[in-house]
Amino acid sequence: MDLGGGLRGVDMGPSAIRIAGLGRSITQLGYEFLDRGNVPVARPETREPRNKSARFVGSIAHCCERLRGRVSRLLDEDIFPLVVGGDHSIACGTVAGISSWYAERNEKIGLIWFDAHADMNIPETSPSGNVHGMPLAVCLGHGEGRLVKLAGRVPMVDARNAVLIGIRDVDAGEREIIRKTGVNVFSMREIDMHGMHHVMSKAIEFATQGTAGFHLSFDLDGLDPGSAPGVGTPVTGGVTLREAHLLLEHAAASGKMLGLEMTEINPILDDSNRTAEVAVDLVLSGLGKRIV
Repeated sequence: MDLGGGLRGVDMGPSAIRIAGLGRSITQLGYEFLDRGNVPVARPETREPRNKSARFVGSIAHCCERLRGRVSRLLDEDIFPLVVGGDHSIACGTVAGISSWYAERNEKIGLIWFDAHADMNIPETSPSGNVHGMPLAVCLGHGEGRLVKLAGRVPMVDARNAVLIGIRDVDAGEREIIRKTGVNVFSMREIDMHGMHHVMSKAIEFATQGTAGFHLSFDLDGLDPGSAPGVGTPVTGGVTLREAHLLLEHAAASGKMLGLEMTEINPILDDSNRTAEVAVDLVLSGLGKRIV
């Protein structure tokens, strides 16, 4: 999906990561890999933005509702959901699917959100109206109603069990929402000061307190652009490739990761599919690949 962003091309992210050998690499790791195909998405050129403060929100909500259903069915089959995008607005559907599935079993989920941006805008605060800057707020119960209610549980995730890691570019309106929700935040400053080991140890502690486990939503722009150039909204001074692997390795070692999501891979802006190849390597770390 590229309805949620301001640049075209990110809709080709799933194709790029397939070309980079995602299925083959996961199979070599010892897992059975099932590619369930793409969720149908409306083309931007066939739709009018209409709501300028939340562009294409109707089409985005429709797509995320379909994604929610697919994720829930995977969990019914005892299959680990790995979702690849596409702009980060897809997380509304992924988190809705996992949250609703566990809510039916009287359990809650945690959420670890890795990103250069807070993704905590609501339509009233967004400078651009791009929904890919809003999905974390949606998951915490704030924003456009059609997205907020996707899981049938509002919020999808309690703020005390949600953790935002890697931010370094926050809009003015987001700061108040961050403070209002009380979401746990580890910016690049905390990573620089304490290291990724400490940050992820605390993040997993927050995300698993009173929950069945956590979903990890990973935006490739959280990495420094030198490691992941193929993203639509790069921000300098990001996490190193080694730190990103450590983050995923901690998630795998916890045994508590309920789902994994890789977003914002834009092949048009990439260098010889390098970012998609990085994404594949990071997925493998998240699924338990070790150096020795």
